[in-house]
Amino acid sequence: MTSLSTGNEAAAPAPRPVNYEETRAGTYTLPDPLIAEDGSPVATAADWHERRRPELIRLFERHVYGISPPPPTELRHDVFDLDPNALGGTAVRKQVRVFFGEGADAPKQDILIYLPAAVSGPVPLILSLNFRGNHTVIEDPAVLLAMRRDAETQTATTAEAATRGSATDFDVRAVLARGYGFATIHYEDIEPDFPGGARYGVRSLFPEPGVDGWGAIGAWAYGLSRALDYLERDPQVDAARVAVLGHSRLGKTALWAAAQDRRIAMVFCSCSGAGGAALARRDYGETVAHITRAFPHWFCGKYRQYADRVSELPVDMHELIGLLAPRPVYITAAEDDRWADPRGMFLAASAAGPVYCLLGVQGLETLEMPALNQPVQHTVAYHYRTGKHEVTPYDWEQFLAFADRYLRNPTGVLCA
Repeated sequence: MTSLSTGNEAAAPAPRPVNYEETRAGTYTLPDPLIAEDGSPVATAADWHERRRPELIRLFERHVYGISPPPPTELRHDVFDLDPNALGGTAVRKQVRVFFGEGADAPKQDILIYLPAAVSGPVPLILSLNFRGNHTVIEDPAVLLAMRRDAETQTATTAEAATRGSATDFDVRAVLARGYGFATIHYEDIEPDFPGGARYGVRSLFPEPGVDGWGAIGAWAYGLSRALDYLERDPQVDAARVAVLGHSRLGKTALWAAAQDRRIAMVFCSCSGAGGAALARRDYGETVAHITRAFPHWFCGKYRQYADRVSELPVDMHELIGLLAPRPVYITAAEDDRWADPRGMFLAASAAGPVYCLLGVQGLETLEMPALNQPVQHTVAYHYRTGKHEVTPYDWEQFLAFADRYLRNPTGVLCA
């Protein structure tokens, strides 16, 4: 299976040696998600939604991802392809262009959508960003070939036709057979993934940001929300039941998108590591120091100030997961992906539990990291599987079972 990753992110230059010894991960105290900035407790669901949740969003904006602009007042889109007999008659295919600004040359994203032909009425849907282009997600000659911009020359070229269907991490046919729709966007449609890429993407439409201006993760999350704007207008999609899936840097994006946009009903977050589901305060694998040196354009400028004083960061990633509550979220990790800190992601998922319980549903409900290939699936779910930094058939099997339980016919268990 071809990895969704654009490469081995562990190969990025490191400002200091990488620690893979659990005994050297350090000691730390996590901020309490249910204690407000003024020191007062958050004891009710109303207090969470009206006071603490907006407070945490502001803290993540100002210290991690940057402040994104408000949504547009109108959505400009064009359904430029519609085939009711795609994939041998098993699917309806749509290709939709969403414009971020005015004019034909405005930054834009193309959404590739497949809906199960055998299912009548609005269907729940899994929405994912992809790394290499919509045409790579499945072998379908009608899908528009992606344009990619080279980081060195910054010139844009059209992908080779031979790359169709090459990103086989996406099991589109299995999703459709289960009765779900599937939609995807090439993340570099929204913004190319290199320092300086902002001039070619959605961020070019907005004033030059300051130190807390939004980074590329914020831009990619903005694109997911604009896709939801379109999906709300599509009568064949149940827009109240849209799950977002992301792997690696796009797993970070999925979490931040759902934290900001409560229309997202569920999140599948694969191997997201630092800046995603892994606790920032642990010194294990990739750290804030590593990621802000290697990928400074992903975050706001202020985040790099915490590289060597992460204990001063006013938030940590269990609070990011808590911002999704009470919606279901599935966090995954892999045995051979120590760079992404599997235990740090588990600990963050577990520490989000008090927020879920406050809102009346189960969190992860365990303090003990599960064994390999032994998923824990409550409203917060986690598994640690054999394998490397990718999305595998095993992951899809768990994701679809989780979707059946919490997205198709929600049956959330109340917190004890």
